[in-house]
Amino acid sequence: MSNSADTPQGPVRRPFWRPVRLLTAAVFALAGLIFVTSFNTAKGTNIRTDASLLRLSDLIQERSHKNAELDKSTAAVRAEVDRAAESARRQDGSTKAEDRKLAALEQAAGTTKVAGSGLTVTLNDAPPGAQAAPGYPEPQANDLVIHQQDLQAVVNALWKGGATGIQVMDQRLISTSAVRCVGNTLILQGRVYSPPYKITAVGDTRTLNKALTASPAIQNYQLYVKAYGLGWKVDEHEAVTLPGYSGTVDLHYAKPVS
Repeated sequence: MSNSADTPQGPVRRPFWRPVRLLTAAVFALAGLIFVTSFNTAKGTNIRTDASLLRLSDLIQERSHKNAELDKSTAAVRAEVDRAAESARRQDGSTKAEDRKLAALEQAAGTTKVAGSGLTVTLNDAPPGAQAAPGYPEPQANDLVIHQQDLQAVVNALWKGGATGIQVMDQRLISTSAVRCVGNTLILQGRVYSPPYKITAVGDTRTLNKALTASPAIQNYQLYVKAYGLGWKVDEHEAVTLPGYSGTVDLHYAKPVS
């Protein structure tokens, strides 16, 4: 038997408090480390602010405006060159047949204005908060916006319908024009456009309308018009004039390295 000096004076508590305090301290230390890392990563800015995308958007708009200004400058120079070329043709004694052939080539190339009857097709995204019409599935994000293939379908149908000239927004299309979309914006010949998109064609309106109606791609688009409210409008014109293409017509291609 132990004597009184060896006997404990009371119940000995288990040191539960020590691990808890250590765990708490570790949590606070980890939180501090995350805070410091986040601060250094963000450089003192709000991480949720997507400033990089905003800067990119601003840059795209700036370049688009600059390209528009350059287009105007190019058009002025082209008009001056055309006047000089016309003067040279008169002086070198070109025949009327040659002049007519040159004029036909310029019209086919899209570098001169074209006028006549025609129509304008307007495509637009679905309105905000658009819901599916009865009997159709709920829309996904891609169902509610205009896509590149929609614009291409209209352009291709109008060419097939005998259009003598086509203009997308404020730019005349030529053989090297490419209708491309990034997200829900159109990039055409170095310039950026947002919906609604207007496509104007010169030609016989009856034939153009018939070509639009017969296009399988446009028939598919019309299903989305009915289901989700995508925009579709066709306006006919008794007389419309499209300006000539004023940008560069130089072709750039790869060359083998010798």
